[in-house]
Amino acid sequence: MTATPLTPADPSAVLAAARSWLGTPYLHQSSVNGVGCDCLGLARGIWRTLHGDEPWEVPPYSRDWGEAGRREVLAEAARAALIEISLDAAGPGTLILFRMAPSVPAKHCGILGASVMRPSLIHAYDRSGVVEEAFTPAWSRRASFAFMFPAPVEVI
Repeated sequence: MTATPLTPADPSAVLAAARSWLGTPYLHQSSVNGVGCDCLGLARGIWRTLHGDEPWEVPPYSRDWGEAGRREVLAEAARAALIEISLDAAGPGTLILFRMAPSVPAKHCGILGASVMRPSLIHAYDRSGVVEEAFTPAWSRRASFAFMFPAPVEVI
């Protein structure tokens, strides 16, 4: 039996879900809109807006978890639930994973947005909370993986 390919979610729905979190304070390991979240918590909240329950429970993780090994833990988890695309194909509503240093696994994520003049990034950032800022060359250089959220599956 072959699995049915996933259809990407409407980027405007992903962006609307992401922007509903703007101003939420940064809180490590949290995912409560308006109360607190980290970057993974933002992605989890967008999933819940689109699909309801999360596909699995996220185990506790430390702030430095991405420096502890070579496994791409975040990318592996994203591959299990999202649609991987090339970075070149990324557009508004795409979840981007970032390596904060060249020799470590990706450990930060955000949603590629769009402004009138240039791309933006919606993400949860320590001391700033959930913000939308310019997707600068500094962010672009760190981009390592791109994923689209799947569209909600209609039950007949």
